[in-house]
Amino acid sequence: MKDERGIYYTPSLQDPGTRMYVRENQGQVEFRLWNPYHPEAWEKHGWLPYAVIEAAAEKYKERGTDRNPLALYDLAVAKRLIEDEG
Repeated sequence: MKDERGIYYTPSLQDPGTRMYVRENQGQVEFRLWNPYHPEAWEKHGWLPYAVIEAAAEKYKERGTDRNPLALYDLAVAKRLIEDEG
């Protein structure tokens, strides 16, 4: 899907208003989350390369938390959206 912010997918079936925007930047897939309940997050947080997201997920794992930040970031879907758009 696409709107004025760019191409996106819905990362959570429980929250269809939240959107994960994707783009390619210098050969890397980048993600940026938009949430209608917290629109300020769009301004506070920029585009994140997938490698940074993976590193953050490792930190969560090291802390022993059951949170998985990778659950919102689907690299295969992102690549397909970018490919279809290009």
